Amino acid sequence: MIRTKFYRRIFELNGHPIIAKGLRSFAQSKASKPFIGSFAKLYKLNMEEATRGIREYGSLHDVFTRELKPGARPIADSADAFVSPCDGYLSVVNDLTLESTFTVKEQEYTVEELLGSSTKAEPYAGGQVLIFYLSPTDYHRVHVPIDATVEEVYTLGKDAAPVNEIGLTHGLRPLTRNYRLVSRFDVAGSPLAHVMVGALNVNSIVRTNEANVVHRGDPYGYFSFGSTVVLCVPKGTFSFNGKTGPVKMGEAIGTWLS
Repeated sequence: MIRTKFYRRIFELNGHPIIAKGLRSFAQSKASKPFIGSFAKLYKLNMEEATRGIREYGSLHDVFTRELKPGARPIADSADAFVSPCDGYLSVVNDLTLESTFTVKEQEYTVEELLGSSTKAEPYAGGQVLIFYLSPTDYHRVHVPIDATVEEVYTLGKDAAPVNEIGLTHGLRPLTRNYRLVSRFDVAGSPLAHVMVGALNVNSIVRTNEANVVHRGDPYGYFSFGSTVVLCVPKGTFSFNGKTGPVKMGEAIGTWLS
């Protein structure tokens, strides 16, 4: 229990900003290397699918942001497949109101808050929001869910609350207050909002793909610390296959209709 709390505190960066920065520095330093084995054991990391052996990682941060061997996450290849952009726990909010309001863990959010303006939120009225929560166990790199053109990328927010079960339930609206990287994709003429929500107190998002045209399964970025991915889809463009709960990157979660 103590060890679990310790690792969660590191990777969700809970606490005062000064403490969070100290935890981040420790996780990224060689001093954290002796903890890699116990971290991997506690969270049952499948290191056989990683590109490096466990002894080759120099810090906790390195193993947390590990890359996977080709083929470790098969990408659904149907022409209209819409895939999970990451490993995580998926929940879906159907039938957004005209005001694009949705509720997560008894907290009410709007797409306007999430994306930063009413104009950017308008296309998603009546649509769906897909929320992926990543735990310390998960592969923390984020990919592209469907072939698209990247129309706009911008950042919003300040790091304000932990994006975990407690933070989502009791925190100060973490999905719309925390630092986040917002990408607006164009998919066959329809918009798709791809939002990476960072951890408490630090900028923990790294974008690795600067291409204007991206394809299903392409790497897009990664989280250095605790994280959530939110996708917003317009009404009538996406058919969800009903799979909620644990998902893997590349797994089909629906089809794109437009």
